[in-house]
Amino acid sequence: MEIKILELSKDRARIVFPGEGHTFMNLLTDEVLKDPAVDVARYTMEFQHSDPEFFITTKKKDPIKVIRDACKRISGYCDEILEGIEKA
Repeated sequence: MEIKILELSKDRARIVFPGEGHTFMNLLTDEVLKDPAVDVARYTMEFQHSDPEFFITTKKKDPIKVIRDACKRISGYCDEILEGIEKA
């Protein structure tokens, strides 16, 4: 997956996710918000088919680490589903 980092500091980031839609962005936002160190997590899409821009602010925690941890949890959920399908 390609990403474009527009802004990055110790407690905030703005990242564009080219080609992604509401499905992934909603999932990422919901999962990032589970981290108690997150102040704000949201995304915007200027037009229906434009690339989404994700914005995150944290309480003294690296925003990239928060996003990375959220993606690992999402991947784990997918692995659990695939294991359930294989058992069925």
